[in-house]
Amino acid sequence: MKKGYDYIVVGGGSAGCVVANRLSANPAAEVLLVEAGQRDWNPLLRVPLMATFFMRKSYHNWAYLTEPEPNLNNRQIPWPRGRVLGGSSQLNGMVYIRGNRGDYDHWAQLGLRDWSYEKVLPFFQRSENFLDEEIVDRQAHHGSGGELPVTRTPAKLALYDALIEAGQQAGYTANPDFNGAVQEGFGRYHFTIRDGERWSTARAFMEPVRERKNLTVLTGAQLTRVIIEKGRAVAIEVKSGGSIHRIDSSREIVLSCGAITSPTALMHSGIGDAEDLRKHGIKVVANRPSVGRNLQDHLTIRIVHASEKPDSLYDLRRVDRSFLAVLQAMLTGQGKATAMPLEGGAFIRSRAEMEYPDLQVHFFPGVPAQNGLRVPFMKDPPGIYDGYGFAGTICQVRPESRGEITLKSADPFAAPCICANYLSTQNDKLTMRAGVRILRDVLNKPAFDFMKSREVGPGPQVTSDADIDAYVRQYAGTVYHPVGTCRMGMDLDSVLDEELRVREVQGLRVADASVMPTLISGNTNAPSIMIGEKCADYMIRAAA
Repeated sequence: MKKGYDYIVVGGGSAGCVVANRLSANPAAEVLLVEAGQRDWNPLLRVPLMATFFMRKSYHNWAYLTEPEPNLNNRQIPWPRGRVLGGSSQLNGMVYIRGNRGDYDHWAQLGLRDWSYEKVLPFFQRSENFLDEEIVDRQAHHGSGGELPVTRTPAKLALYDALIEAGQQAGYTANPDFNGAVQEGFGRYHFTIRDGERWSTARAFMEPVRERKNLTVLTGAQLTRVIIEKGRAVAIEVKSGGSIHRIDSSREIVLSCGAITSPTALMHSGIGDAEDLRKHGIKVVANRPSVGRNLQDHLTIRIVHASEKPDSLYDLRRVDRSFLAVLQAMLTGQGKATAMPLEGGAFIRSRAEMEYPDLQVHFFPGVPAQNGLRVPFMKDPPGIYDGYGFAGTICQVRPESRGEITLKSADPFAAPCICANYLSTQNDKLTMRAGVRILRDVLNKPAFDFMKSREVGPGPQVTSDADIDAYVRQYAGTVYHPVGTCRMGMDLDSVLDEELRVREVQGLRVADASVMPTLISGNTNAPSIMIGEKCADYMIRAAA
């Protein structure tokens, strides 16, 4: 590690690895990538099914919790975020979804003309290596030759076919490509999986370029603050190896720490609501009250069916068979552990008059274990259903509810206060209620008759609007898609301008999901990668 660099990228996650890769392609630019977690040496990170393990454990995971959510019966909702090189792209479900045209054209309507769908599509395509040869018009919508493989898992499970057929029986269309000409319909997701292995951004964008002499990757180093002198970001302060170090930047610093940590990093650096910062004894550099606000996330609720026929994943819920499947995946790249069991899904409208889908379905060809892995020859505890079945979750993709991230103290290593404020508008409540009714109808269609199933969650006793609302309040959770806390915009209240530059501070940008003014319709990993591509492009053009 040197004393100074041209560019410093803080956060080696979905966007940060992309930014560091693109900037270091210029051999004359000295680039430092700083990651609080460790190197991605753990071979289990490459096993797709292990995502369910890492999301529950604190290993490689910041394991945040929200504050008690008032509209979810004061429950605290777990928010796993990646703490390893590759960030949350090491823990996520690997679903590759961009969002639809309307999401980005809405950003353009807000004044961010450089973020319309036509403007962002080339940046999605730049990093993409689309490998699904079944999509006939893939050249029109997808990229080839990029660093990130995008594929369909080879599993041909009958339950996925049943979901698509059930969707058509309910009056919806089949859709072979959610990232194609239209998003709406029932179909199968694409994944950042290749040859049975996860492809994180660390693997796709860092591994091939780690030998670049002008690129330094510093792991196990946690940011304490950005040092700002005379209105310009000139250095960062990090804790590494038990000591505090200052590292200077001669050109620009980029925060790519995610929707939780990027705003708190700004706050600890003196950029935020002046009143709140003074309360914690932090010197105010720029009074930007919007930092940490505008928090949005996808809330989801599950519908579960028990069946008399075996599902596709029952064997994996026994600890010995699960272990063998993971071992097979590590040694051969084959077997059930090489896929994430979320391939089936849908985008649908809660009301016919809507222009774009506002609901997303993820389908699970089994019953998510409610009691952990089963031990051979031991019965499950009374009241815990863990037999054959299948499940679907549905979420509102464009919620109106807004939360915020705030500091609990001046300690940069303390977890922040996360208030998601789910279901704080009537429209969000009505949309979630409609989603429950729609998904229940789909899962009861004749296409699933061969499973001889019955609904057990919420169950036939839940019928009224009040019953459904109560079920959502008690059991809804997150799809792990927080965004918006350092929003870009053309208005002076926005945290960032259109080129992701922090207002009132020179030489400092943010590039991650926190920059989104509104939440996109779908999983957020692919858009975060695109944001990294856009940020690097802005920086390269600025230096030219």
